[in-house]
Amino acid sequence: MTDISLIDRLLDVIEHDIVPKTADGVAHGNKLFGAAILRKDDRSLVLAETNNETENPLWHGEVHCLKRFYEMPRAERVDTKDAIFLATHEPCSLCLSAITWTGFDNFYYLFSHEDSRDSFAIPHDLKILKEVFTLDPGGYNAENAYWKSFSIRRLARSLPEVERQRLEERIGKISARYDELSSAYQASKAENDIPLN
Repeated sequence: MTDISLIDRLLDVIEHDIVPKTADGVAHGNKLFGAAILRKDDRSLVLAETNNETENPLWHGEVHCLKRFYEMPRAERVDTKDAIFLATHEPCSLCLSAITWTGFDNFYYLFSHEDSRDSFAIPHDLKILKEVFTLDPGGYNAENAYWKSFSIRRLARSLPEVERQRLEERIGKISARYDELSSAYQASKAENDIPLN
């Protein structure tokens, strides 16, 4: 059964913690991908971060979040098995590996690889899966020995109509904000030094 309060909490974190950081990052030439780590027990936020590829092309939203997480004093970090990993966009192959290597047993995401390509004009996730790994879209195991992944949109669609509609409206508002961020990024990307911009 889908936990409605968890979906609301994840959307809260995207809206109030990740989006502001992402807006600042986009203003500095970075892509619109972000991530956060929450405690499983009380769903409190441990850390939210955003893409920082203008500093280093490996600092995708998820990887940059993990970098910052491991820069925190050990006493302030949660064990990754006791944490929820949240990505605004379905993680690329680099980020899937990073999530795996750091021991998370789950991740949630809002926008799919197809959304990144079709809505945000960033096709590299799907191209790399096809060209490097010879995998079709969605060609990784969404549930495996390391972790289970969850599409927030799919979870919302599985709910009874009243809750589904409420969450789909909320997701629509967040999507509109990401459309704005995407337009800003696309308009300025020629000025950045990101190899796969």
